[in-house]
Amino acid sequence: MPIQTDALIIGAGPCGLFQIFELGLLGIKADIVDSLTTEGGQCTWLYPDKPIYDIPAIPVCTGAELVANLMKQIEPFGATFHLGEEVISLRQESGGFLVGTSAGKEFQAKTVFIAGGVGSFQPRKLHLDGADALEGQAVHYRVPDPSIFKGKRLAVLGGGDSALDWALALGPEAAALTLVHRRDDYRAAPASVAQLKARAAEGAAEIIESATATGLRVDGGQLKGVELSLKDGSTRVVDADHVLAFYGLSPKLGPIAEWGLTLNKKAVAVDVATFETNVPGIFAIGDICDYPGKKKLILSGFHEAALAAFAAKAIIEPGKKVHLQYTTTSPIMHKRLGVPD
Repeated sequence: MPIQTDALIIGAGPCGLFQIFELGLLGIKADIVDSLTTEGGQCTWLYPDKPIYDIPAIPVCTGAELVANLMKQIEPFGATFHLGEEVISLRQESGGFLVGTSAGKEFQAKTVFIAGGVGSFQPRKLHLDGADALEGQAVHYRVPDPSIFKGKRLAVLGGGDSALDWALALGPEAAALTLVHRRDDYRAAPASVAQLKARAAEGAAEIIESATATGLRVDGGQLKGVELSLKDGSTRVVDADHVLAFYGLSPKLGPIAEWGLTLNKKAVAVDVATFETNVPGIFAIGDICDYPGKKKLILSGFHEAALAAFAAKAIIEPGKKVHLQYTTTSPIMHKRLGVPD
């Protein structure tokens, strides 16, 4: 049987998480789906350790800290998370929408909130023989537990912030660390590049530039090394127990493009009063929505989530007046938030 929900949120980045909060304040419990295996979206996958300075009342926090704080803030509302699942189908039916995921789940939702950034994110993977079989064991696209790399030989692939940040973080406790970059210029912060190059000069790491990974050396199901093609046409093998590939995330609009929504390039057009799309009951917030003057900022998405929640409340409970109440003084809000009497 389909999972019954008043509100289905697609995308568990900061804006999707805050949508849970705004709905919860209005007494609406949500389900939330994300194609990534952890909450937080780009904040978790791309810049967990990078500082963010433009969140109101928080002078500075990292991406990971922002996500952790949002998760703490939404605890009272008991949202159900469905991670590692991509929404693949949506069709209108009486009283709402029937939504299907790649995991075979179906949701019967009264309202739908698209908060998927610029689409569903998938890590850009290694197209090398044997990489798929080793994924999660010796081939990694994120770092869920840094301790597994202690004392191991690591090959880090990439030249962006994620690659440099993790090379710097994991290098001191690794048996050996080699950074392999396809170019000799970097997309990472210059300070990070300088720091890693200083370590390389001291012999604490190795950097191989203008090189491409062309194969994996595997023996008995265990990774032994990475084959490289160098700029001068020669080849080399880097010994490695683990490969960490940080080639970024590839966004794709996917099935959203087939839902009859008005699109402006790859963004969904919305009404700025409600953040409802041209399909009644479907809302879009965050980077994926488009309107005159739109700014792709997390704080803008928080505002959009608030207005979308009020508009959705009128759909979920038609005919019931929606009163604006303040969390400072409202007993109803305090009860929903779990504030002690």
